[in-house]
Amino acid sequence: MRTIWDIIKAPVITEKALIAKEATRDGRQLLTFRVDRRATKPEIKEAVERIFNVKVDRVRTVNYQGKVVRRYRTEGRRPAWKKAYVTLKAGEKPIEYGEEI
Repeated sequence: MRTIWDIIKAPVITEKALIAKEATRDGRQLLTFRVDRRATKPEIKEAVERIFNVKVDRVRTVNYQGKVVRRYRTEGRRPAWKKAYVTLKAGEKPIEYGEEI
């Protein structure tokens, strides 16, 4: 049995994700998280609502395939991962992370 902490792994803190988070549309904030690859949209929605105590409007997910990398003669592979875009409902309190960067 997975817990909410197993589903949400970490926030994605990139320039694109922070710009999307600051540019609220109709009073709704867009958050980006790295999540477990087996997590479903309802599980992600429930986990974010319970962790941050907010109401989620919708969840979109993207699966990333691991890339092949080479170091000299050795070839390896980066792991595949899943990203979730979580849109909060209008009027919810903003969630703060990544402002120190």
